[in-house]
Amino acid sequence: MTFIITAIKIVFLLGFLILIHELGHFLVAKACKVKVNEFAIGFGPTIWKKQGKSTLYALRLIPLGGFVRLEGEEEQSDEEGSFSKTSIPKRIAIVAAGGLTNIIFGLLAFYLLSVIFYLGEKPGEELFKAISYGAQNTANYIKLVFEGLGNLFTGHININQLTGPIGISGMVANTSGLFDFVNILAVISLSLGITNLLPIPPLDGGKILLYIIEAIRKKPMKKDVEVWLQLAGFTAMIVLSIYVAYNDVVRIL
Repeated sequence: MTFIITAIKIVFLLGFLILIHELGHFLVAKACKVKVNEFAIGFGPTIWKKQGKSTLYALRLIPLGGFVRLEGEEEQSDEEGSFSKTSIPKRIAIVAAGGLTNIIFGLLAFYLLSVIFYLGEKPGEELFKAISYGAQNTANYIKLVFEGLGNLFTGHININQLTGPIGISGMVANTSGLFDFVNILAVISLSLGITNLLPIPPLDGGKILLYIIEAIRKKPMKKDVEVWLQLAGFTAMIVLSIYVAYNDVVRIL
């Protein structure tokens, strides 16, 4: 029974964070008049789908990912609403929207938890003091996140201290009560959003970097160079993921 509850927690957490991430891409794409061919949560076989006016909405079997398929994102398209034909600022906005949505949700959830925790501990205090406490707590957390990133890139934090999906699953499994679960949800959402916006291909931040370079050069990067950068970044991420997963397993055992 404990295993089932843990599995439900992990699936809900991953599914929810992926949903709001992809929803960010989707809503900004729609606002920028870019055609969304498919909005899917999960990978693998489709277990539910519904064709909208211009978008196929799908739920797939494996809830460990998701995607928004835009017209002209992967290849050139001259159709109306093509991503490849829209302006660079709009492309950057669409790509950045996913990570920013995770960051905004994480900060909002963390702030609300801080306010609720303050009211619960000091019920006699005025509401505006609770709001101030929540803002201060949230600001301190943001500072810690960026200090952690800075320490990682400067070598003050060892790569062995990184936690991957296996380690995160262990933390989710150890949560007790709604407060703990929402807190870890907020922390992971914020970390996911910030990581996703790092200027490393093939992350969204890496795509944004390529668009900025394109804007400076006033012409797109050569396709073979872009593919090489994406492949190099993807390979590095796979190697890092395997290494982090190995360390997670070692810590658990």
